[in-house]
Amino acid sequence: MDKITVTSPLLPPLEELTPYLEDIWQRKWLTNSGHYHQELEAALCEYLNVPYVSLFSNGTLALITALQSLGLKGEVITTPYTFVATAHAINWNGLTPVFVDIDPDTYNLDAGHIEAAITERTCAIVPVHVYGMPCNNEAIEALAQKHNLKVIYDAAHAFGVTENGQSVLNYGDLSILSFHATKAYSTIEGGAVVCKTLEQKEQLDKLKNFGFESESVISQCGINAKLNEVQAAFGLVTLKHIDDAIERRKGVASFYYEKLGSVEGIKLLTPEDNISWNYSYFPIFIDETAFGKSRDELFSLLKENNILARKYFYPLVTDFELYHSSEQEFPCAKKVSEQVLCLPIHADLSTEDMELIVGLIL
Repeated sequence: MDKITVTSPLLPPLEELTPYLEDIWQRKWLTNSGHYHQELEAALCEYLNVPYVSLFSNGTLALITALQSLGLKGEVITTPYTFVATAHAINWNGLTPVFVDIDPDTYNLDAGHIEAAITERTCAIVPVHVYGMPCNNEAIEALAQKHNLKVIYDAAHAFGVTENGQSVLNYGDLSILSFHATKAYSTIEGGAVVCKTLEQKEQLDKLKNFGFESESVISQCGINAKLNEVQAAFGLVTLKHIDDAIERRKGVASFYYEKLGSVEGIKLLTPEDNISWNYSYFPIFIDETAFGKSRDELFSLLKENNILARKYFYPLVTDFELYHSSEQEFPCAKKVSEQVLCLPIHADLSTEDMELIVGLIL
């Protein structure tokens, strides 16, 4: 049988993409803020209900550049329960990541632990909307105001997510999106920074284009992180299908909730009523004693049957030698990382596939 992957890229109908490609060939303008690049920025602002979007070639470069744009120096508080790119982006800016444990229910940075980690060298907080579930922005913003800190949200998973009717991408000073092919919405590779002012956008646009102020003036040390026209066109066409894709993902999640919601030893992540989620991931958390087998045993069982679940996030960032310290302990994050297993969820997952997955779990 074919492998059932944890995710599958959202591919628009090829016949819808072809006219865009033909137009790109006609224009002979493949990159450097071309026609479709500008169209996609405008379309995303409207769809996401945000003031400004600066497109990037990937989410990691978006986060690196966002941090660079704020001129930060010192320590940045973040979570160990994330993809390693979050910490790498901090490190690449010559900043020191300081890790804080996570909330046992949301798996996001625990706002109650942040203040104890703040020192005279702290300059910013980089929370992550893990699995697209919103962080406790109110508490984080209060701490940021109290200690004069910047807040840059790693919102790689949070495309289209709202809380109380508001886009979570409007939280903090900046928010970063990933448009990698594994995400609910993608430009194959790609990313973006969401910002609140034209001045911020212009600064980001300069930094991602080598620091050019004008055709003959470089005003700062920039990088090349531009999204090309083919990817921008792909993103425009895909945007027309994202609502349907999210609705189909929701259908997969509903099936899992129904079949696994009352299984002893399995904990599910469920959005509150005031959250409109994008169902980017479907993590389950295995209590080995209550469930009767470990997370790793279930992972292996699924893999033996060509079902590729994912231990997302395992190991912790702080388990990697680069970020490890024997003086640091994160009991909640450690426990969660050893229990988590993300099940397959995407728009093309069939009922037969879902029944096979659940049957093996049960």
